[in-house]
Amino acid sequence: MRISLNQTIGCLALALCAWLPLSPARAEIINYAEKGRPEDPGLELLQEDPHDIILFKESAGGGWVKTRLLDLPGRSTPSNPKGQLKFRIIGIETKDFVAKWDDVEFIDFWEKRLERETADRIKEGDFTGAYPFLAVLIRDYPSRPNLRTLRSEFLMRDAGSRYKKGEIGPALAMLEELHRYAPEYKPQAVLAAIGMMTDSLMQKLMDENKLELAQKLLARLEKDYLGKPLASIKKWNQIFLEMAQERQAGAIAALKAENFREARRLSRESIYLKPSIENGKELVRKVDQIYPLVNVGVLQTAKDLDPTRLDNWAARRAGRLLYRVLFEMKGAGPEGGEYEFLFGETEQSPDRMNFSMMLEPEKLEPPLNGVDGFFIADRLAARVSPESDVYFSPWAAALEAIGLDGPKRIDCVLRRPNVLPSALIQMTVDGSWFGGEPGSPTGDYRRDVVEGDVVRYTLVGEQRTASQPREIVEIRTESASDGVAKLLKGEVDVLDQLFPADAVRLEGNRKIRVARYPLPSVHMLVPCSDHAFLAERTFRRALVYGTNREDILSGELLESLEVPGCRVLSGPFPAGIEMNDPLGYAYDQSIAPRRYEPRLAKLLMTMNANQLEATANRKKEKPAELKPIRLAFPPENLSRSACEAIKSQWELLDLKIELVELPVGEAFPKPGTADLAYVAAAVWEPIIDARRVLGPKGMAGSTDQLIGLGLRRLEESKNWKDARDRLLDLHFISHHELPVIPLWQLVDSYAYNRNLLGVGSEIVSLYQNAEKWRLSQ
Repeated sequence: MRISLNQTIGCLALALCAWLPLSPARAEIINYAEKGRPEDPGLELLQEDPHDIILFKESAGGGWVKTRLLDLPGRSTPSNPKGQLKFRIIGIETKDFVAKWDDVEFIDFWEKRLERETADRIKEGDFTGAYPFLAVLIRDYPSRPNLRTLRSEFLMRDAGSRYKKGEIGPALAMLEELHRYAPEYKPQAVLAAIGMMTDSLMQKLMDENKLELAQKLLARLEKDYLGKPLASIKKWNQIFLEMAQERQAGAIAALKAENFREARRLSRESIYLKPSIENGKELVRKVDQIYPLVNVGVLQTAKDLDPTRLDNWAARRAGRLLYRVLFEMKGAGPEGGEYEFLFGETEQSPDRMNFSMMLEPEKLEPPLNGVDGFFIADRLAARVSPESDVYFSPWAAALEAIGLDGPKRIDCVLRRPNVLPSALIQMTVDGSWFGGEPGSPTGDYRRDVVEGDVVRYTLVGEQRTASQPREIVEIRTESASDGVAKLLKGEVDVLDQLFPADAVRLEGNRKIRVARYPLPSVHMLVPCSDHAFLAERTFRRALVYGTNREDILSGELLESLEVPGCRVLSGPFPAGIEMNDPLGYAYDQSIAPRRYEPRLAKLLMTMNANQLEATANRKKEKPAELKPIRLAFPPENLSRSACEAIKSQWELLDLKIELVELPVGEAFPKPGTADLAYVAAAVWEPIIDARRVLGPKGMAGSTDQLIGLGLRRLEESKNWKDARDRLLDLHFISHHELPVIPLWQLVDSYAYNRNLLGVGSEIVSLYQNAEKWRLSQ
């Protein structure tokens, strides 16, 4: 059904009368009028359905209507229209209306109206208002001939407005988008504006001492605007060149003054500022040849220096520089660790009842070549005596007798077959072995200067090789991410320990090499006080059920990345990195870690409290009070992140938790300062380390009878099958008795600049090959 213009006006009048009683808020739905012009709805226009507006001549009665989008060629008014215009009015969808073209004064097309609204707002500087109109045009009418110019004008003017407000970054982003989108739009003006803004941004970064970001920005500008007249590129290249030249001159002066540390720092800063500076790499190479020095980024500097420490990563790492070990673990084999005898070679009889050490002094350098078999035999005997400071009960239980066949051969007769006797005598070799002071260093390096977070280890005596570092400088970083930044900037050459997620990200950097230590670290919570509730197995089990270990490991520590070998544990021993990994010989894979069950944790806590109260009532004593639990952790952000997450989860159990950050260099709290300690232990040889972790004089200090029985049976093992079976039994006992609260194992990584050679792979300790390190450029 079609209705003429006169009928249209009549219908409109009737409908308008019918709508008059509506509330003011509904007045917006009026889609026609008999006179006047439609009001400008502003931004609310975008809330309406797309429509065109037809305005009628006064001679035809005037008025206007909103119609569905008209089906006209090219979506424009014909140049010489004849006949009638057919349309449907918004809100009256069931009727077709017609009007004579001679009665039509003007058609305001939807897309042209959007363009007009956009242009007007851009002209007025209302970019917030212009943006939604422009977005609709880009989405629905991408082929409009004026759209490219309109969009370019928006980007140019909005960028200028933001720059005046001090929003340099967003302004530059808009201009660069404009340059990519429409390179033909006012190219000279756009490039001039980009140059001005990049100049301001570079200056801002330099003022904030964000040199790395400034260099990255300049490198990107050179790449993106190659061959284009961007003034800021030339200016800042010259500034960086002058800065680099200044540092290069300082490095040359320091080298002449034999201030090698300063020469090294300034020469490296020079090529960092301007990699292409003339003679830059040659100067760095010259300094390194005269005075090789390696900077190592560490999460903790060492306070105690002991290469055999189980619970202190820093002490174990730095101790390797100062001390040698009688039997040093070099790696992992199919049956436990692989050990190197410091003074020669070893052999074990087929029945594992005899263990012999053959000294080879002719192959050793002073002072090692001055130690004979008699002295070593005395030391081995002292390890059997309970009064000795080097007493070790597993060795005492294993050794029957010591025999000497001249000064170069020592024979140890064992009480029973022992699968790994070399692991029992990992003794630190100090100066007393060579007639010096007890505890004095015997390695290649000495701790020289401690300056806050910087510890210098200097070479003693002559270099083993021409490139051996004269200094190894440990620089404590504020966090793992700070260490990564220092490595990328060249401030450190090595990072000794990475967050697992950082290791994954760094593997894609061509200038950095990331390697994994072959043996994972085992993370656990170790009771270290007489806290009445922690002494109860039921309460410790409640803590396990109340800890979402999987969530903390995957979310907080791994940052949702898949890292092979990192997993939650059910016991105090490493599980290996892969399935059937011989490194996991002490771990029972059939024992699944306890799940996170906070309701069960609350129930166990209630049961434990009732048991303590009943026991106290029988003894007519006052029941123990649940005091706040003091949780100690080393001063580095991996342990801190884990303990903060544990604290949050335990507080949901209505426990009061106090976090205690240990002093730098300490890994275990002093007596009376904490109740639980977060420990990342190097349980690399469970057959020996089980007692060091669980024994009465170990970390846990456990006096549990089942634990004690398990340790004794383990030490009586006659072959590897017995040892493995009894370690699995000990895992089962530990899982139920919980002398320690197992958390997870992490596969630790290290990273170093590819210019540092000789680090080696599959190394157990970072400094295992330190004497072979050399720098190249």
